[in-house]
Amino acid sequence: MNKSITTNMPVASSLPKVEHPTVEALRMFLRNPSAIVGLVLLFFVLAIAIAGPWVFPADPFEIRTAPLTPPFSEDAWLGSDYLGRDVLTTLIYGGRATLMVGGVAATLSVIIGITLGAFAGYYGGRVDAVLMRITEFFQVLPALLFAMVVVTLFSPTLITVTIAIGIVSWTGTARLTRAEFLKFRGLEFVRAERAIGARDARIIWKVILPNALPPLIVSATLAVGAAILFEAGLSFLGLGDPNQMSWGLMIGSSRQYVLSCWWAVTFPGLAIFVTVLAVSLIGDGLNDALNPKLRER
Repeated sequence: MNKSITTNMPVASSLPKVEHPTVEALRMFLRNPSAIVGLVLLFFVLAIAIAGPWVFPADPFEIRTAPLTPPFSEDAWLGSDYLGRDVLTTLIYGGRATLMVGGVAATLSVIIGITLGAFAGYYGGRVDAVLMRITEFFQVLPALLFAMVVVTLFSPTLITVTIAIGIVSWTGTARLTRAEFLKFRGLEFVRAERAIGARDARIIWKVILPNALPPLIVSATLAVGAAILFEAGLSFLGLGDPNQMSWGLMIGSSRQYVLSCWWAVTFPGLAIFVTVLAVSLIGDGLNDALNPKLRER
């Protein structure tokens, strides 16, 4: 007697579901409370700097009230400086210049650092030796002093300040990129690309660099905060653009009146502190999310 037994039971897979690395990193980032706080703070600062001039259309250099008006006055919510300029207006308009310098200068330093570090780490030998000697030369120079020299030699405009900050702050990114390229250039997938005849440009920019991006993204995030502090330092020393209001210029122009007009120094200082803190928290969150070893903890 023949019996045919058919089973229509579904076969359940016992393999765990594997998430895409980007999705997993984003999930880890959103689960980090400090990173979320930094993201909210940075969004708040950017929203005020971008939308503020449309909400409060005014000239930040205009004399609007009596000098040294204290905060929470009817004519000036955050007081006025020694010339009678409204601190709230200068704070809103100054955020644009400060954030723009920080973002552009950080981008410039990251581009220089990644380019030189990638060539040094990929080619090695004499190329590595020459590029690392150049990196060490810039690294031993006092960065702020070198930026001051560059700004002094040329006119102290916003473009000059941005370029000066960018060309003195790329060494850390270059060394980090070199280390990542030294780690990846001998791996199997890179050798496979060479075996099929891929050019060096493709291997550098489309094969190795995408795999080396996680620590470089963190470095780029922290470079923004460093560039903001650089701009504030140069403006505090009187080497900023006098025709562009910035937080550093606010502090520098009122430093002689810090005892009688503390609010003109305190509020832009708090703005710089909050912005740099937000960028640092985001950088730490990205480091935890993009680093596989930290992700497993």
